[in-house]
Amino acid sequence: MGKLSWYQKSEKELVSELTTEVGTGLSNNEAKSRVSTYGLNQLKAKKKINPFALFFGQFKDVLVIILVISATVSLGLSYISSEQTLKGSAKVDYYNESYKKTNPSCADPCEFYNEASVQSLVDPVVVEKESAKEAFLIYGIVIAIAIIGFLNEYKAEKTVEALMKLVGQKAKLRRGGQVVEVDASTIVPGDIVLLEEGQKVPADIRLLSVKSLSINEASLTGESLPVSKNTLALSKVAGLGDQKCMAFAGTFVTAGTAEGVVVSTGQHTELGKIADMVNSVEEDETPMQKKLDELGKKLGIFIMAICVLVFIIVFFFVREALDKSMIQRLIFAFTAAVALAVAAIPEGLAFVVRISLALGARRMATKNALVRKLSAVEALGSTDVICSDKTGTLTRGEMTVRELFTAGEALSLDGSGYDTEGSLTKSGKQVAPSEAVKKLLTVGLLCNNAHLREGHVLGDPTEGALIVSAAKLELDHEKLVLGIPRVDELPFTSERKKMTTVHSSNGKYFVASKGAVEMVLSMCSKYVAGGGKVLPLTDATKKQIIEKNKEYASAALRVLGFAYKEGKGNAPTGKSIEADLIFAGLQAMMDPPRKEVMEVIHRVQVESGMRVVMITGDYIETAKAVAAEIGIEGEAVSGVELDAMSQEEFEQRVEEISVYARVNPEHKIRIVQALKKHGHQVAMTGDGVNDAPAIKAADIGIAMGINGTDAAKEAADLILLDDQFLTIINAIEEGRGIFDNVRKFVNFLISCNIAEVLVVLLGIIFFNNLLLTAAQLLFINIVTDGLPAVALGSDPAQKDALSAKPSKFQESILTKRVWVEIFVFGFLMSIVMLLQYWYNHTHEGALAAVSAAFTAMVVYEMVRLVDIRTDYKIKWFSNPWLSVAIASSIALQFLVLYTPVLAESFEVGPLSAHDWVIMSLGSIFLFVSMKALNPLFDKIGPEKTTH
Repeated sequence: MGKLSWYQKSEKELVSELTTEVGTGLSNNEAKSRVSTYGLNQLKAKKKINPFALFFGQFKDVLVIILVISATVSLGLSYISSEQTLKGSAKVDYYNESYKKTNPSCADPCEFYNEASVQSLVDPVVVEKESAKEAFLIYGIVIAIAIIGFLNEYKAEKTVEALMKLVGQKAKLRRGGQVVEVDASTIVPGDIVLLEEGQKVPADIRLLSVKSLSINEASLTGESLPVSKNTLALSKVAGLGDQKCMAFAGTFVTAGTAEGVVVSTGQHTELGKIADMVNSVEEDETPMQKKLDELGKKLGIFIMAICVLVFIIVFFFVREALDKSMIQRLIFAFTAAVALAVAAIPEGLAFVVRISLALGARRMATKNALVRKLSAVEALGSTDVICSDKTGTLTRGEMTVRELFTAGEALSLDGSGYDTEGSLTKSGKQVAPSEAVKKLLTVGLLCNNAHLREGHVLGDPTEGALIVSAAKLELDHEKLVLGIPRVDELPFTSERKKMTTVHSSNGKYFVASKGAVEMVLSMCSKYVAGGGKVLPLTDATKKQIIEKNKEYASAALRVLGFAYKEGKGNAPTGKSIEADLIFAGLQAMMDPPRKEVMEVIHRVQVESGMRVVMITGDYIETAKAVAAEIGIEGEAVSGVELDAMSQEEFEQRVEEISVYARVNPEHKIRIVQALKKHGHQVAMTGDGVNDAPAIKAADIGIAMGINGTDAAKEAADLILLDDQFLTIINAIEEGRGIFDNVRKFVNFLISCNIAEVLVVLLGIIFFNNLLLTAAQLLFINIVTDGLPAVALGSDPAQKDALSAKPSKFQESILTKRVWVEIFVFGFLMSIVMLLQYWYNHTHEGALAAVSAAFTAMVVYEMVRLVDIRTDYKIKWFSNPWLSVAIASSIALQFLVLYTPVLAESFEVGPLSAHDWVIMSLGSIFLFVSMKALNPLFDKIGPEKTTH
């Protein structure tokens, strides 16, 4: 190919380079040959996600890996111990001999043990079935976590599949001198394509001839209005929106006909380039994933270090282990280390996180925000920059007449989009439509090829806006058209810049014309003055009209002039149709901001400390006008200016730029990545194909559910079911509440596990024994801790969640302050529990001591939960599920203690009354102590858990 782009080449250069004939097109044989050279006109499908790879990818978490290792070690110990177990009488002799060593007063034969009692003993030499049972329990937990993650994330990437749908199914071509209809996938470069109204453009086409051709390129460029096309080659480099002589794959013909030569197909089209960009964008982990990974690594290092330390202490220093053989000591030390790993790892964390995110996703769905990826739920809460497409997101994507000018009067017409509710105002006061206004609107209705059906416009959106403006003042389009039928039309062309229709009925005629103001004025000799009078059009009046046109245009309004003439007899023909017209006035329109957007932008930027950046394919003047109206402040640059900046220069200026206009998909990715490089958490919203790459590149991608393309939806993490910008803010508020909930239950679970670690570690050091078995610890971690942790995920967001700055939700899940709290609570709880264990062991025996320690662990962890939640501004009974969960956890603990079968399984028994009294006093001590220490914790660092 040459150095010039297709839109810069003449027809002669195109035909020569593509070796085709305009009048006849390619021969069938040549077309088939080019298919083998260029391939089919299809986008490459991205490789689908392997479900097995996705499932096994759930096991990458550090904590899950440690759990699997612990279970495997535990299972291995059960096998090794079974090989080392002494059989029959030898086992009895071993235990009796051990008993004699510790009880020298016992005379022979001192057979304290028999074979039946030996089988039930818990001894490091015989790990028996417990290790295997715990191993399989851990495996079950890990698999359950993986299944939940797999089911929530098994949504294959369909972005490119959605893009493929945008390629036309059938196309009309010239092949071998004949007009034929073929499957669009067989189109090749050099084919001559015929385009007509309503057709989807099947490939990138350089236009050779056009007739009133307009193409809607909104999904590709973001420009809200259809683009009028021509055949003129451009002399300089231009963006997609300015390539008037090109028609791009996936766009729609809204009016007119054309003929052109195919220059690019399949992956080489602009649509294909976007598909490549979507595929090449690497999705970063969400903030939540990064924080949980960071927490997991820290916990993993801490757990491994503690396990190694415990193994060394038990193996070399614990008296009970030193009396055994090397293999027995190894088994004992491994058993202690595994128990500690089970105590330290919050087995339910991954499960509870996913449940909490799922609950949050369900709540978001009730607010018209559909979550496609669970990890994105929390990411919204930490968002501090929202990059928003203008057309269809900040605006409705529907042209609306805002201003009227007729008979020397400037009037405003309120309402938005294609809603026919609205009123006419002058200087802020509502007024009735004058005869001049009715005449102006009538001209707009007659010179019109669009139709309004149940709030939807069929045809050109500009003409649709004229129908709506008249309907607001009770002028019926269909009735008017039927009453005075059209008999002739002079269509709009890019050269004429005007359109005229002729109507006739009952011996009367009416000529209606609209177009560029200067072109319409050139046809007029009179104008409508005050009171509906028709007066000669003077130079002074022309100047007034032109000045008003400039005023409206400077406010980024699209202005059309309207003229007419009417009379009796035969309708005019030829050149006389557009001669001696009466100027009726101006209608100025724009795609206005959504009603709720201005208030929302204020809340976002002022109250929440977030920043909104507008990114659009529209003209910079229009973008700046919309930005000013909705309250977005900052510099504005165009795509051409952006291309002229070096990456270093752009990254220096990106913090000051708030409006980007006339941009391409490549620009949007560049903007998102530059903002992320500054440390921002970026949300990108959009509805078009051109938005898909940036949506995927952002920390949180948001697509419009009603007007959004499939490509945008499939690239998104969140879909707005109502296309409302306000829904984004509701979702952000919910996301912040979810982050708080995650922080609460992570704090709770880690607090519990650290306390368990300290209890187990100190128990080994001071009592040469495991105060709690691995089975008991698993029961606490999964059941009695898990239920309240899941219930915390249902906590409502704080009322002032949006008033907090985004940096609050970009912190680590557990801050320095919280870590200190956790260890202080764990230490205090360990002291209380060890004292209780010592007391019970001394006065009531081992069974009572273990039972009390087991129960105290559950009770004190509930105290920690209450302590954590009271730091947040939430009423206690705002979450009834939490109260139910706490009560259920205590009830389950009672069930274990007082049900013989369960008590035997967990090696515990009933508690005495004074045990409950001690635990009550311990609970009061722990709660009061933690609250009393809060001022000290506040001095540790600036981070706090509350707002």
